Amino acid sequence: MNQSQPLELLKQARTRFTQREIADHVGKNAKTVGRWERGETPCPTMLEPALRDMLQTHATCATRGGQNFRFIDLFAGIGGIRMGFEAHGGECIFTSEWNDFSKKTYIENYGDDHPFVGDIVPFPAEDVPNHDVLLGGFPCQPFSIAGVSKKNSLGRPHGFECTTQGTLFFDVARMIATKRPAAFLLENVKNLLSHDKGNTFDVIIQTLRNELGYDVHYKVIDGQHFTPQHRERIIIVGFREKTDFSWDDLCLPTDGPRLASILHKTDGTEPVLEWDGDRFFDHDKRGVQPKYTLTPNLWAYLQSYAEKHRAAGNGFGFGMAFPDSVTRTLSARYYKDGSEILVYQGKTKRPRRLTPRECARLMGFPDTFKIPVSDTQAYRQFGNSVVMPVMQEVARIMTPHIQTLIAREHEAHNLQSRFTANG
Repeated sequence: MNQSQPLELLKQARTRFTQREIADHVGKNAKTVGRWERGETPCPTMLEPALRDMLQTHATCATRGGQNFRFIDLFAGIGGIRMGFEAHGGECIFTSEWNDFSKKTYIENYGDDHPFVGDIVPFPAEDVPNHDVLLGGFPCQPFSIAGVSKKNSLGRPHGFECTTQGTLFFDVARMIATKRPAAFLLENVKNLLSHDKGNTFDVIIQTLRNELGYDVHYKVIDGQHFTPQHRERIIIVGFREKTDFSWDDLCLPTDGPRLASILHKTDGTEPVLEWDGDRFFDHDKRGVQPKYTLTPNLWAYLQSYAEKHRAAGNGFGFGMAFPDSVTRTLSARYYKDGSEILVYQGKTKRPRRLTPRECARLMGFPDTFKIPVSDTQAYRQFGNSVVMPVMQEVARIMTPHIQTLIAREHEAHNLQSRFTANG
């Protein structure tokens, strides 16, 4: 059997479903699906029709009345959070992203058929479309609570407008306060927990729970469950009403993929992508373009730098990655020297950087995701992005609660309409 078609369908299905969900649908276990995905085991004959049925069922459910929810995408970057929520029936109706290069990548992949604003800070919350879910990967900033006691003595109102004013979290809070969405998801670096000796996180949670009145849950999730990268991020979710939401419902594979699963294939099976061409990979020569191999001077510098820190008893240095590795965290500075993730190319050849396409895969983006910007900008964008399958999995366990809250809101609205009509 030609393996290309079922593998392409499997890649498509993995943008919408977890390995566990696919395994349950086809009557296998998640590890088996993982082996198919990594190319370690040939796909069985039954897989292609089973996946087509699964994808068709999902498409039908996603368009059925009452199943969709509408969301806004703040601090959107290149849309990794958006993609995860679209996989479960969400519809994006408003986007904000200030970086022009990220905006170019975003629009290239998602289109521009809804309002797209740059800086959200001056944008009136009242002008944001009504929505069910707010999504945002807001930057981390310290808060100043100086002046609260003075405002108390003067009898002036305060609260989140006092404690968060001037930070980008304030703009998230004012959107939630004004629009009262059914739910939200906020994403940030793990260090948000300890930032400013914990004050930053305390203010955020107190604002969301006490000031805005949401049922709030948070958890640090490592992306290595879904991609071969150690990347811990804190996810904060909230619901307008009390729910039975539980992080225990997450399906986090214990045997995640390894680096080989995202590297360009040199055995002739690397897909030819119309939007990439030979930009990253020479399909005739079956090899990664030479420009991604470190220059002699850079490689010598990195080795010398690492040796100097080893001699001083420090742990700083480059991170060599092998086919069976889980890499270090990809950073936005990767374009400078690639030192945190260097791909081993044998003893006789200098290591290389990941290509931007491999970085996209490392962040869980499908090969259908287009990279319309320079390598430097692409490295920055993927280094600042989210691990998309993490967002997809969180969206999966949030969606039933979102739909329940939407249904309650519709029911209350209908009751009010009947009461008004009856006088």
